[in-house]
Amino acid sequence: LLSIAGWLRLVTMNDYRVGERIEIGGTHGDVIDIRLLRTTLMETRAWVEADQSTGRITHVPNAWVWLHSVHNYNRGFNFIWNELHFTVTFDSDWKAAQDILRDFADESASIVEQQAASEIHQMSREFLIHYGILTPFVYVRVRPDGVELVLRYLCEVRKRRGTEHALTISVLDAFKAHGNIRFAHPSIDIRKSPTAEGS
Repeated sequence: LLSIAGWLRLVTMNDYRVGERIEIGGTHGDVIDIRLLRTTLMETRAWVEADQSTGRITHVPNAWVWLHSVHNYNRGFNFIWNELHFTVTFDSDWKAAQDILRDFADESASIVEQQAASEIHQMSREFLIHYGILTPFVYVRVRPDGVELVLRYLCEVRKRRGTEHALTISVLDAFKAHGNIRFAHPSIDIRKSPTAEGS
């Protein structure tokens, strides 16, 4: 009965529709069918990173809409914020690294920003929502092993991994060409304790 009630809720309130990407009860996927008792998803995540499909078909009972929060990735807004983390050594030119990250992100951001701004304008008619900044930004903080640079940028829901790949390749090449930007890595300091005399 709860699943039938869940189906009625989906029909009337549209928590999600076929074609949308959702998370419900810890299960992620693209909705490919909604029936009286269950919703069918093309599963994403699980052991596959960056929200790509696993290839499995997953069925979840419609009762879950009453028992779990429903996270809709692209209802009215087809973009998500993604972050890339890079840590460089303390003696690297971290300011140059910051500029490189921002420049590459800016190159691919202009079209996305225009589309996102338009969708936010449409969403604001239904929800109390406001985004002041849609442009990429690079945050900087000190970590124990170096200076961490965090690139935050908008990307389309289904293009997260593709944008990560393209940006990472560009950044790796640019850091190498610069010559004074080196990636930090965890180090372990091992010291030998002095041996007591006569032992």
